[in-house]
Amino acid sequence: MTDFFSGIEPIKFDPAAQSDLAYRHYDPDEMVMGKRLEDHLRFAVAWWHSFVWEGGDPFGGRTFDRPWFGNEMDLAKMKADVAFEMFALLGQPFYCFHDVDIRPEGDSFAENTRNLEEIVDYLGEKMAAGGPKLLWGTANLFSHRRFMSGASTNPDPDVFAFSAATVKTCMDATHKLGGENYLLWGGREGYETLLNTDLGRESEQMGRFLSMVVEYKHKIGYKGGILIEPKPQEPTKHQYDYDVATVFGTLQRFGLEKDIQVNIEQGHAILAGHSFEHEIATAGALGILGSIDMNRNDYQSGWDTDQFPNNVPEVALAYYEILKAGGFVTGGTNFDSKLRRQSLDPQDLIAAHVGAMDVCARGLKAAAAMIEDGGLEAARAERYAGWETPEGKALLDSDLSAIADRVLKEGINPLPRSGRQERLENYINRFV
Repeated sequence: MTDFFSGIEPIKFDPAAQSDLAYRHYDPDEMVMGKRLEDHLRFAVAWWHSFVWEGGDPFGGRTFDRPWFGNEMDLAKMKADVAFEMFALLGQPFYCFHDVDIRPEGDSFAENTRNLEEIVDYLGEKMAAGGPKLLWGTANLFSHRRFMSGASTNPDPDVFAFSAATVKTCMDATHKLGGENYLLWGGREGYETLLNTDLGRESEQMGRFLSMVVEYKHKIGYKGGILIEPKPQEPTKHQYDYDVATVFGTLQRFGLEKDIQVNIEQGHAILAGHSFEHEIATAGALGILGSIDMNRNDYQSGWDTDQFPNNVPEVALAYYEILKAGGFVTGGTNFDSKLRRQSLDPQDLIAAHVGAMDVCARGLKAAAAMIEDGGLEAARAERYAGWETPEGKALLDSDLSAIADRVLKEGINPLPRSGRQERLENYINRFV
């Protein structure tokens, strides 16, 4: 045991609590639409922001003083001890990591692999003793300078090889820990300028890399999901994995749309010029909705600030689309969120997650109430009702000449109909 969280008791559900270290809305055993709230939300803590981030920004360095900061195995194990102590306090069912979050960085691929295997065994012991499960593991293929020009899309085949080998070890680690998904996080899969870029070649490299991942999944008998995360403008100017629609186009091009789903982050949706619910609804319509990273942006900054969610109406609309798509299967709600650099205390880290979990619980319950009420879907059905008539159903099987003849013969001259947007916005506000 460490003393980092000393004095903090396990977080309980207490709607009347005055402390900010209590759940007021998240009761994991509450039944919502026939399922426990915990099983709907499937919360996960992000290892990197919670235990790795040092509190720096472009104008200033580290502000957090954590006793486990360093690049030695003993410190990595201390970090794991603290992490699992926090997990026990929060009681969330999952966590997520990159390889570099949990292991020391070595001088070679072989040393990285040895370090990863040692710390995975350590995490496995903690999980077996009652710790949370692994929602997904992934490889960090963007922080080290070797990845400055990408990983799978790198012009240097040695970087491609190093990246592929690293993903192999991380898939092995995820498989060993019983991870429910493996995530492909393409942080530098893009380019800055076409002047030095063979876009067609890089796209082919990325497609082959994705195919290798799927092939290896089947080779080792891994039953979990494979996810890819859209990452617009983060950090390269032109990302090949810009948004859900772009990712789907790539998957479809290489015949992988049945094998890989998306992990959608709220902050990335905003950077792509979309809303979170738009990206989720798009993934649901395309059949590739896997998991989400729950956070928010500072809308004045124009960058992915990874703040903890605090906007119930936004969250409710996101969970509405998730529930409409059938809910999570192997995915869940990962808090890819970090403290502000002035929030120094251990209590801040706990309180941030408690508040975020409450916001998500409130949002999901509001979304479930809207679905059970049926008002929004009834309004949508009314708007598209004409397509359910015999004439509407026949229209898409017709051709331009036949349609033109019908319009002329029947004197079709439609008038516009109200979209009733404000009324629907008022309807949403009745639930949130």
